[in-house]
Amino acid sequence: MTETHHTVGIIGGGITGLALTHYLAEQGVDSIVLEAADEPGGVISTKQVDGHILEAGPQRMRKTPGVAELADAAGVADRFVEAKQEDLYVYADGELGQAPLSVSAFFKTDLLSWRGKARMVAEPLTDNGSPEERAGELFVRKFGQEAYEKFIGPLYGGIYGSDPMEMPAAFALEGLLAQEQKAGSLLQAFRKRVGGGHSAPPVTFEGGNQTLPAALCDTYSDRVHLDTPVTSIEPVDDGRVEAKDGSGPYYLETANESYEVDQAVVTTPADIAGELLSDLGDGTDELDNLRYNPLAMVFLEADHDWVGKGYQVGYGEELHTLGVSWNSQMFGRDGVQTVFLGGMHEPELLQASDERLGEIATREFKEAVGTAASVITVERLDVGFPAWDSSWWLLDDIDLPTDVHMATNYTARMGIPSRVREARQLADELATLEYGTASAETTVSTPADD
Repeated sequence: MTETHHTVGIIGGGITGLALTHYLAEQGVDSIVLEAADEPGGVISTKQVDGHILEAGPQRMRKTPGVAELADAAGVADRFVEAKQEDLYVYADGELGQAPLSVSAFFKTDLLSWRGKARMVAEPLTDNGSPEERAGELFVRKFGQEAYEKFIGPLYGGIYGSDPMEMPAAFALEGLLAQEQKAGSLLQAFRKRVGGGHSAPPVTFEGGNQTLPAALCDTYSDRVHLDTPVTSIEPVDDGRVEAKDGSGPYYLETANESYEVDQAVVTTPADIAGELLSDLGDGTDELDNLRYNPLAMVFLEADHDWVGKGYQVGYGEELHTLGVSWNSQMFGRDGVQTVFLGGMHEPELLQASDERLGEIATREFKEAVGTAASVITVERLDVGFPAWDSSWWLLDDIDLPTDVHMATNYTARMGIPSRVREARQLADELATLEYGTASAETTVSTPADD
């Protein structure tokens, strides 16, 4: 078994690890990525089935400055495909209604009654949200029950496949509560997070979302090792002086090689992180108790005249469907519609057969949209979407050495732009540790990167 030395060892070749690799390289910091799978991307996974481009993870991303810069560095900036239409709908009371994500849509939509709209307009008069509240309770208090059931709850819960009534605001709404302080209104902050108030358009790539991590992997092929699972992280015990305030350096052990690193960054799912970090810090043995929302994605082929990003299903409707992404209408994906099933509301549904899931998806799609559809394929995602429920209080008990870091969608915000932003911030921190000061190219995060 051979040994090589690197300044930063990154475990996981998803978008966080690959973006971190880019930003470290920009600042002259040596690093290595060890990825267990035979292709990069992590939860970002693009499939090609019968000529269709299908997203088996996130359906799109926002073209924030961070994402745009990363695509340019990887040589794929010319392959962006921008969404043609941003309208979003909710299926409630047996029909689709436009989600009021703009002032004009607010007054035109028949999704809410005038009483419900009046209650929403009064939101700035309510007390600011508190981290001690549940997200669902906060939304009802701020916007009223009708708006919660037909608009806010389905749209926000749909981001995570979660039930907002099970999501502590301290974790699920941390960013929104901060934005409420700046915007003076939680509704304005919500619009920027979910829909039309955002300054960065929804995008994908010509070959699908995995184009970006694949291009980064190729760009930094000298730093990225695929099909190389890390089996353990072991402190180096050779009599050298320990790193300041830490316990490194470390060996990242694999089946065939041992990689010595000064700083270790773990970007893996929670259960794997728990195994790797079990002997390095307090509370890490509880990581495998963090819950994810398992999702089934049924890919349909259908043509319809609706325009927009898709729809979520309002609470109280007798449907299994959580929401539908209109990839065809957004990005010209040849009739592709992605139906989401399961989540926190109905995780047991993932035990059903592909045939059963397809039958549910096609029947409910026709009920909502009015158009027949055929099944392309079915995919399941067990650990892609953090639940952000009460199990997240376990994170408060984790205490790691200062030279071991976690950069994940369950310790900070999920979503591709947020992963890129965290990677940039961590790179700045690691560059400071390496050189004593951040390089002149250090980029400061801005609200537009959310």
